[in-house]
Amino acid sequence: MPGVLGIDTSCYTTSAAFASESMLLSRRKLLPVEQGERGLRQSEAVFAHVRQLPELISQVTDEVKKAGESIGGVCVSASPVDGEDSYMPVFEAGKAFASALSSALDVPLFTTTHQRGHLRAARQDSGLTGDAFLCLHLSGGTTDVLYKRGEELQCLSRSMDLHAGQLVDRVGVALGMKFPAGPYLEQAAMKAAEWESLPVSMDEGGCHLSGAENALMRMITKGAAPEYVARSTFDLLCRTVLRLLKDASDRTGEKRVLIFGGVASSALLRELLAARNEKRRLGLELYFGKPEYSGDNAAGVALTGFEKMIAGGK
Repeated sequence: MPGVLGIDTSCYTTSAAFASESMLLSRRKLLPVEQGERGLRQSEAVFAHVRQLPELISQVTDEVKKAGESIGGVCVSASPVDGEDSYMPVFEAGKAFASALSSALDVPLFTTTHQRGHLRAARQDSGLTGDAFLCLHLSGGTTDVLYKRGEELQCLSRSMDLHAGQLVDRVGVALGMKFPAGPYLEQAAMKAAEWESLPVSMDEGGCHLSGAENALMRMITKGAAPEYVARSTFDLLCRTVLRLLKDASDRTGEKRVLIFGGVASSALLRELLAARNEKRRLGLELYFGKPEYSGDNAAGVALTGFEKMIAGGK
């Protein structure tokens, strides 16, 4: 059976992938961001995707041919999350390429969202089974706690101001690290012997991270060691998201949580979450996708398209 080519064009990464019954491969490339900058404007990101997509698609299709596979459909992340008002210009680049490829190859075009692509990729090889569970999506544009029941994806709570990835990147760039700063901030945090437990800010809708950002920037201004600042950041994120998850678990009765997104690819954050969950006896069952499927990638988009192709009898 033919497989599906997947395309995802986020604010951080250009990615292409292929999924079939016997093969799953993914290729991605970060958007080019100059030292000291905290990302690209949407227009700049769209242009970067237009430049980078042909190379990545060629890499994927070459490997598909070498493996003796064929493309029977194309799937693209058409928007950030569910909802008619969900829109970002960066996804228009992927949609344009996907539409052209679908027409040129005379194969069906499927669509999904960036968030659902993340979820599907993270679930691959995670060990999580069943159709009902909680999800935690931590990235530069999302800090969402979701309740998945079948195909329904309900947002229970979120950050009301700054997202987890934005906090990490802003702190890292302020410390002189390259964007995206997650891996560099994690390396620094792992060297810390001490850190500050910043207060967690919550309300009925979710959490607030802008106050923590101000406190961390004051640390940097006062000359605190990068290791101290970095570990304080990860400690704050760990305690904040566990508060969100415990609240969601109490509301729904669900204990199982699939955690994904670029920030969730951090080995340190995974360790902190697991250790605090056990220490505080929160009773949550934490599941993580493979690190390579936690950050932005098109693997979940391709898998989703392949499943839609099978379900539609294509």
